[in-house]
Amino acid sequence: MAKFVTIGYGAQEGYDRTAPAIRNAAHAHDAKLQREGVSMGIAGAPVQVRNPDASGVETSDGPFMTSPLPVAGFAIIEAANLAEAIEMVSRTPCAVAQGVVEVWPLKQSS
Repeated sequence: MAKFVTIGYGAQEGYDRTAPAIRNAAHAHDAKLQREGVSMGIAGAPVQVRNPDASGVETSDGPFMTSPLPVAGFAIIEAANLAEAIEMVSRTPCAVAQGVVEVWPLKQSS
């Protein structure tokens, strides 16, 4: 099985506009994925880490990347291929509640 990193983006406003039945089904889908072994979590506040030329660690609060929607969460999933990974995340809260989910294939994993 291949591994994929997924990043969910979504704003509260989009979530609130989505019908409760659709949101509930999406949360049930997330719970099913977690029971099946998917490691997922809600995003906290990021910290940028730099160590230029190994001369000393520098940190700064906040994201390096910006996007139109805030990062909502992350998951590591296993799937037979990219198509199956897309199917797995297509019913998650970010995907159905006016957000978006990125799927990144891991070229090497341990």
